[in-house]
Amino acid sequence: MSKQFNEALPDIVNAITHNYKDSDLLLGKSEKQLPSRGIIIDIINDLKQLMFPGYFSSEHVDINNAEYYTGQLLANLHCKMKKQTALALAYDRKESVTANTPQIQREAEEICCAFLEKLPKIQEMLLLDVQAGYDGDPAASSREQIIFSYPGFYAVFVYRIAHELYEMKVPFIPRIMTEHAHGKTGIDINSGATIGKYFFMDHGTGIVIGETTIIGDYVKLYQGVTLGALSTRGGQHLAGVKRHPTIEDRVTIYSNATILGGETVIGKDSVIGGGAFITSSIPEKTRVSVNPPDLSIKNDSIPDLSATSYIYEI
Repeated sequence: MSKQFNEALPDIVNAITHNYKDSDLLLGKSEKQLPSRGIIIDIINDLKQLMFPGYFSSEHVDINNAEYYTGQLLANLHCKMKKQTALALAYDRKESVTANTPQIQREAEEICCAFLEKLPKIQEMLLLDVQAGYDGDPAASSREQIIFSYPGFYAVFVYRIAHELYEMKVPFIPRIMTEHAHGKTGIDINSGATIGKYFFMDHGTGIVIGETTIIGDYVKLYQGVTLGALSTRGGQHLAGVKRHPTIEDRVTIYSNATILGGETVIGKDSVIGGGAFITSSIPEKTRVSVNPPDLSIKNDSIPDLSATSYIYEI
């Protein structure tokens, strides 16, 4: 006869608490606190309102009140970011420190100040990304449409923010940011990747860009493109090693192409056709295409043609 919950409860509790004692991962570092995923997502939303107030702010912002609006939002951002950065730094340290330790507070303040100073340059890069989207997509009726509705632009926006924090060696927060964008858009850009100006992902769904990828200027990717590693069997021994490809300036990569390997370089002005699988370098100004299999169509609906097959080359 099966147990009732009240009878089974003590055994379940004992088994789970045994696992708590047996592994130092399940409870985390009890004397320290991780940054808040919810607050980090709030920071992303605040940055959207700061960068593009005409689209995402709940307030009316014009040139007359822009200075006050910007100052107020920056002050709020600084407060949130400093606290979350301090939590991340303290949690990552082996020594016994907390977010309130003076040294951690000083480091968090320096990081936040340096990051906020970079926002105007990030904003300029994002405007170039908007222009790339408008120039590269005839379905875009305006640049405003790209800012307000394109998931690819949102993924790039979050990436450009997270990348600056990654470069400053902030733990946890850059990855939380890019994985949030990944979940919302289906586009996976690691915060460690290096991406140049005027970057556009058309449709975007399913694109994967690995941590050590380097992408030049004026690059365009279509849905399903993977810029990945040849093998990750080395695990943590590969940390910090360049294992993802380099895509040089003015390259276009069509849908579902896969390009792997840290030594793989796609030369300038090249075009990579859809479905290509590439593990070695491609010279400049090269067009790579894949010959698709023949498509055979048999039409059984017309009696006179029931035994006829038509072959179309795509």
